[in-house]
Amino acid sequence: MQGLGRSLQLRRNLSIQACFPDRTSNPNSTTSLHDSGGLYSTNEDHSVLNHLCTGSCLREIRIDIDADFVNELLAVDPNYDSARGPTFATPTALPTLYRGSNKDLTFYVPLYQAALKGDWEDAKLFITKNPQALTARISKGRETALHIAAGAKQIRFVEELVKVMDAKDLALKNKYDNTALCFAAASGITAIAEVMVKKNRRLPAVRGSAGVTPLHMAALLGHRDMVWFLYLVTDHKDLTEEDFTGLLIATISSNIYDVALHILLRQPELAIKRDPNGETALHVLARKPSAFSRRSGQGIWQRCIYPWTKEGRQENLWHVQSLNLVKCLWRQVLLSGDSQIGDVLRSPSRPLFVAAEFGNFEFIVELIRSYPDIIWKVDEQSRSIFHIAVMHRQEKIFNLINDIGAHKDLITSYKDANNCNMLHLAGKLAPLHRLKIVSGAALQMQRELLWFKEVEKNVQPLYREMRDIEGRTPRMLFTQEHKGLVKGGERWMKDTSTSCMLVATLITTVMFAAIFTVPGGNNNVTGTPIFLRSKSFLIFATSDALALFSSVTSILMFLSILTSRYAEEDFLESLPKRLIIGLTTLFFSIASMVIAFSASFFIVLCHQLAWVVIPVALTACIPVTLFAFLQFPLLADVMHSTYGSGIFSRKTKDMLY
Repeated sequence: MQGLGRSLQLRRNLSIQACFPDRTSNPNSTTSLHDSGGLYSTNEDHSVLNHLCTGSCLREIRIDIDADFVNELLAVDPNYDSARGPTFATPTALPTLYRGSNKDLTFYVPLYQAALKGDWEDAKLFITKNPQALTARISKGRETALHIAAGAKQIRFVEELVKVMDAKDLALKNKYDNTALCFAAASGITAIAEVMVKKNRRLPAVRGSAGVTPLHMAALLGHRDMVWFLYLVTDHKDLTEEDFTGLLIATISSNIYDVALHILLRQPELAIKRDPNGETALHVLARKPSAFSRRSGQGIWQRCIYPWTKEGRQENLWHVQSLNLVKCLWRQVLLSGDSQIGDVLRSPSRPLFVAAEFGNFEFIVELIRSYPDIIWKVDEQSRSIFHIAVMHRQEKIFNLINDIGAHKDLITSYKDANNCNMLHLAGKLAPLHRLKIVSGAALQMQRELLWFKEVEKNVQPLYREMRDIEGRTPRMLFTQEHKGLVKGGERWMKDTSTSCMLVATLITTVMFAAIFTVPGGNNNVTGTPIFLRSKSFLIFATSDALALFSSVTSILMFLSILTSRYAEEDFLESLPKRLIIGLTTLFFSIASMVIAFSASFFIVLCHQLAWVVIPVALTACIPVTLFAFLQFPLLADVMHSTYGSGIFSRKTKDMLY
């Protein structure tokens, strides 16, 4: 485990240090080098940044150089977790000069700045006058110009600099044992790494901070192209089994599944190897449902367009690769014997139940297909994967219960340590992140009721009245847990109804008055409208009447919502149905009102300004379209949850067997 232990040390040591000469006076003062004459001045106002390696404070650069460098240099997070993947920490600050201290570092500031900016011409002049600058340590972190340029992603500068350097000098390390190739691996610029490796073939084998290879650094930071390049040019004889295990887990954490699959196919025994945290690659995949399922929460148009975008194609590729990866991993675990299977499924976490919690549907399906007995596995609380799915409202996984036949009755009879059966778990309030997948407290309450009703259908009748350790039945627990959500749903319904009813009332008022003030006026003799026989007038009258009647209907629906009793069961169908009718009739009244306006406008101006009619009619479509785009998602959600197929299915298309 030595190699992986060194990778942990890397997370706090990999950095790009800058020039910070020691202070002898006021610790709160910094000095800056002015462009004119190199004069020094004190600046009391400085920024405090988190130190990447030691946790101490770094100070913001005061030299007039490219500030984007701060965001360009990459470093490994000291709190990196292989399960979550790499994060980026703030790099070390740039050199600050102090009056009368560290003359050597001050001397190399022009070269430092040139390396940051990629100004090879200035650097070339400096190196010509000072040949020792090629390998000189020009920062407090003991970086060379090659380190600085590689970290700053200056491709041309690195190319020219490497040409005039000796191959052995490319392996020079900074204070934290990182070579310039380590910096290139962290930056993700493959072209820079190619230049260095072409000059020195052994460079990929030179380990950096904490004994970690540049290849592992690139994998931790998720640079796929860099990982592939370094994987191909690194002599695998220089890598230990611990190195490959860490690399496998790092690539999975960073979504570089093609490399992970390649490694696993070459060394299948890595499937059961563990990292310093005791986790296997299977544990990491269990926490990554996004690797197996397509993106959800998109609209109709987004679902149609997204698969054809670059991101969509990449996601589909990840989907295929991750499925192949979990198949290979699980196959190797099964080949290792029952004891190894139990060991993998038990410690340090239980990937099966973690996958159920995260909704990793296809991961679980693949495991059950190859090892059907896994459905009988329970956690420390005697809960199966279906109990976990109910707790965390993972409907796709719960739907699998319909594929296990008569075994369903046995599994649903499991009770946990608190004597809670599956229906008790459905009675508990869902986790906040699962509640928020639908908008509005009322729809959230409806979804909770749907879950309770669905689980109630699947448990034995006796279990519906069973009491837990505190003497509560599932229904009592549901009522107790959802009091706040019921109040929130009532408030949401009333606010929505009040706003919509105000609009409907205005439309009713306008449309009622419009029928008595018809466009063009009335005949003075008969009192009938002058344009009575006109088709435009017929359209006006019809749309006006429709707008009036639909707006009145909308008012009545929203009024009934405001006067509802707001019992728990009302949120299941009664209130959503009224909301659907109210929103639909409101939309219809707005559309009819716009049509009536357009027809009236045509009647008045068609003889004088006929060319204006079409643009105005098209413009009139804007508010209708805008309302549809803004309110249709809400209406669609309510209709789908109330009248649609719902979130549960009686059959999952024989997904398991």
